[in-house]
Amino acid sequence: MTGLLEWAVISVCVFLVLLSSLPLFTGVYQFASVGRSVFATHLESAGKFEPNISILIPAWNEGAVIAATIDRLMALRYPPERLRVYVVDDGSTDETPRVVIDKSREYPGNVYHLRRVAGGEGKAHTLNFGLDVLWQGSWTEAVLIMDADVIYSADSLTKMARHLADPEIGAVTAYIKEGSANPNWVQRFVTFEYITATGASRRAQNSLGFLACLSGGAQLHSRENLMAIGGQIFSDTLAEDTFTTFRTQLQGRRAIFEANALVYAEEPDSLVGLWKQRVRWGRGNVQITQVFRDLWFNRSAHRTMGSWGMALMWFSIFLMPLFQIGASTGLIVLYFINPPAAWRMFTAYWVFSGIVYLIVTMTSFVVDDESAKKSWWEGLLFPGLISLGVNLYALFPFLFSPLAGVVNPRAHGWTNMAIALFLYSWLTLSMLVSYSGKALEGTKFKKLAPIALYIGGYGSFLCAVTFGSYMKELLGAEMKWDKTEKTGKVTG
Repeated sequence: MTGLLEWAVISVCVFLVLLSSLPLFTGVYQFASVGRSVFATHLESAGKFEPNISILIPAWNEGAVIAATIDRLMALRYPPERLRVYVVDDGSTDETPRVVIDKSREYPGNVYHLRRVAGGEGKAHTLNFGLDVLWQGSWTEAVLIMDADVIYSADSLTKMARHLADPEIGAVTAYIKEGSANPNWVQRFVTFEYITATGASRRAQNSLGFLACLSGGAQLHSRENLMAIGGQIFSDTLAEDTFTTFRTQLQGRRAIFEANALVYAEEPDSLVGLWKQRVRWGRGNVQITQVFRDLWFNRSAHRTMGSWGMALMWFSIFLMPLFQIGASTGLIVLYFINPPAAWRMFTAYWVFSGIVYLIVTMTSFVVDDESAKKSWWEGLLFPGLISLGVNLYALFPFLFSPLAGVVNPRAHGWTNMAIALFLYSWLTLSMLVSYSGKALEGTKFKKLAPIALYIGGYGSFLCAVTFGSYMKELLGAEMKWDKTEKTGKVTG
């Protein structure tokens, strides 16, 4: 290899490793913004405001949960004469219609059953059926879109509605938390994920002046906002909530996160269920990225949504699988050209990764100690056992002095090479290991599924999900809305 060509290849490899650090930089940037969020609550412009709120609940075979949901809604600390619950029954084949009709008799004037006979087209179409009914009259001043299983804390709706006193606010979302009474290991991972992805991330976004996504199970819109975006929910995507969030802000109104409005939901309790849910979300993000391609890094399109901060947060997650594959490729190629340089880049990456892990984990425990106490073990092992071990080795090499010569960039031998290549490829291999947990669930080795996830890492599983969403969208898979199975375990 000529000197110029070698320099070019080394430069590309170093660039790939540095590029893979982008999500780490973004994590630090985002969590640094969390502290600023105490000055970006919007409470100075909020006030007591109690508009007439129509609650839309899309429901397909929700007989196990819908009664409790309606009862909890009617127990909210919100004037009952200003509250109407519309359950849009999407052709349910279980007891959902009977339960809702019984509740409409129990709460006359507050609970309504809307039957959509030709169902099965997805959540957006179901919501639009309900919106068509609401727009036939003038009573509705705001619309709360929620899922059939979520449980709102008593004062949550009041805390969300107060922001609509400011006409510049078009939509408000709440802090959705995993609320199962006895969460299993998968749900505890989700619990900790929601601290970072919702509790912390959306606080940071408030301080930066934009919101990437209104939670699908808790989004309160002013009537004016929904009318401004066409009076309907966009149905040609699997991420109707994100699409609505973008359109709200691009039409000139703000979408904000109310951290003190707590809402509890039941999340999937298996990797198979989680995979189906998140691939749907991931495919929706692929579609959103394409539809709004003129927005990215374009402040002329929107001052905050087109900012570098928004783009960094979006693409650091959206492209993370590619970043990790690129880093592995760069390190492996670099190893065969310049082993010492490969080792230096590898060590630098994992030192930075370890620092970010400490910052994110410690901040998460501060942001939501209730959830952190339920999922502290999963929080500590979020990166996976092997990644955590590499982080510790990079940060505190003196603790591993007996292993100092195991991966020696100047040493020769097949064993040394095998270990080095394993470590350099781990960012990619971790996705495969975590994914294997999902693959094992349907076999006689299903007891090994948790072990695979704990070794590979929950974060790597989410990366595998994102990669899977690329493939589904690329192959043109059916846009099927796989409903998460609910069992009524939410206690709030």
